[in-house]
Amino acid sequence: MAFIKTHSLRSIAVALLALTAVSVAAMPGTSAEGDSLAGQLLVASPDIGDPRFAHAVILMLRHKSGGAVGIVINRPIEERTFASLLQAIGDDAGDVEGRVLLFAGGPVEPQAGFVLHSSDYHRDQTMEVTAGIAVTSSRETIRDIAHKRGPDKTLIAFGYAGWGPGQLESEMAQHSWFVAPADPALVFDDDRAALWQDAMARRRRAL
Repeated sequence: MAFIKTHSLRSIAVALLALTAVSVAAMPGTSAEGDSLAGQLLVASPDIGDPRFAHAVILMLRHKSGGAVGIVINRPIEERTFASLLQAIGDDAGDVEGRVLLFAGGPVEPQAGFVLHSSDYHRDQTMEVTAGIAVTSSRETIRDIAHKRGPDKTLIAFGYAGWGPGQLESEMAQHSWFVAPADPALVFDDDRAALWQDAMARRRRAL
């Protein structure tokens, strides 16, 4: 699997330390409006024209007239040990084993960390995205995952994709994106190298 190198080890450590300062609920948009794309996947058109989002698949967290927020789920950065993640947040790694794949969630605020996960896990900071999928920004979640007390399915990402008022709607009018259902199996289990193609196969309509 090819990794992108937009994040240094230092920036990942800083992001992990800052996890508790991130509030998804405070971001632009909300999932309450009827035409919201929250809880769905945006799949980049082959002709999107923005190299930052070429073949991107984005899980939409929030969307309304005031803006939109999503997490790119097919941009792996690197694989690291859980022990190194715990050390980055100042914890004693002890006998923690295992490795985890980290993702670049988008170009906005790359120091912001997010844990997408299955809905069998919940903390005070957890926000439900759609059936079977939730998001939490919490160092405690990293600890729980490392110690095998966390959710069954996880995806840890740094940064997000953000749109201001009317920006996403304009891109939709230019046919830059398709929409696909955010199936948990697709979000968490699908081969990342095949995810864009698989999501395209499930697209419901062109935007």
